[in-house]
Amino acid sequence: MSVRDAVFPLVPRRRLRGLAFGTMPGARRGVGHDVAGSRTYVRGDDVDAIDWSASARASAARGTDEFIVREHFADDAPRVVIVVDRRPEMALFSPDVPWLRKHEALRTAASLIADSVTEARGLCGYLDFAEGADAPFWRPPSSSREPWSIRELHVQHPVYEAPEDNLERALEFLEGHRRSIPGGSFLFVLSDFLVSPPREVWERVVEHRWDVVPVVCQDPIWEQSFPPVDGIVVPLAGADGRVRLVRLRGGESEQRRRAHETRRQALLDDFATLGIEPVLISSSDREHVLSALLGWAVDREFEHGRGWR
Repeated sequence: MSVRDAVFPLVPRRRLRGLAFGTMPGARRGVGHDVAGSRTYVRGDDVDAIDWSASARASAARGTDEFIVREHFADDAPRVVIVVDRRPEMALFSPDVPWLRKHEALRTAASLIADSVTEARGLCGYLDFAEGADAPFWRPPSSSREPWSIRELHVQHPVYEAPEDNLERALEFLEGHRRSIPGGSFLFVLSDFLVSPPREVWERVVEHRWDVVPVVCQDPIWEQSFPPVDGIVVPLAGADGRVRLVRLRGGESEQRRRAHETRRQALLDDFATLGIEPVLISSSDREHVLSALLGWAVDREFEHGRGWR
């Protein structure tokens, strides 16, 4: 699979106002692919911009020689920030049990996002609190080399000591660095969202006109739902990473299933009311993650087919 085949398009919710010479539709007039409108030719216009069909129709209608120039929106460069949840629970895994290896899923997603930013000729930043609440690791989207560092260095960092509220801290941290993250910038937040920031934090982020994309990584069996294992000894992991054998009482599996499904639906409903479109992944398999990101992009392109907001 080529690099081009292994990426997804970064489809913005709104036209960008950013760096020129990227691949995303901007709000400025200039060199690009999307037609912004037409006007009468004036001295100095590029002859290649003349719409000959429209010019012929205008000339025939007015009985004079008329030349119509087609204008385009300039293609701008996207800015992207990847935020990774590094709570200890995100690194829980055991080769002896078939649990989702979340740290691998997040690495895969972050790498695919970084590759896609490179393909779009954009700038990519990175933020996590892996070393603790007082030690944010922050790289603003200011270098074309940063996607390589994200793939090869940042997401490979083995430490997962972020506090429970690290996503809330991360979003508040970014609010203090808005000069590096203008409106229209993508903000990919990678987490299981079992501990999600308060709604008022999400509301402020949306008000900054950041294009927020939560990448929700949950185990399809044990977190999105729960299997009927009453009376059976099953391995369950704690936040300390230790796996314990537990026998569930009658009815406890059903209670957990309802609670988990309700929790997940409440999260998705909350995002929907904020106009936030999440990406849902339940495997660390690269093809699965790429398919989820491509599905998100296709949904946005379909939405844009009905007009930009």
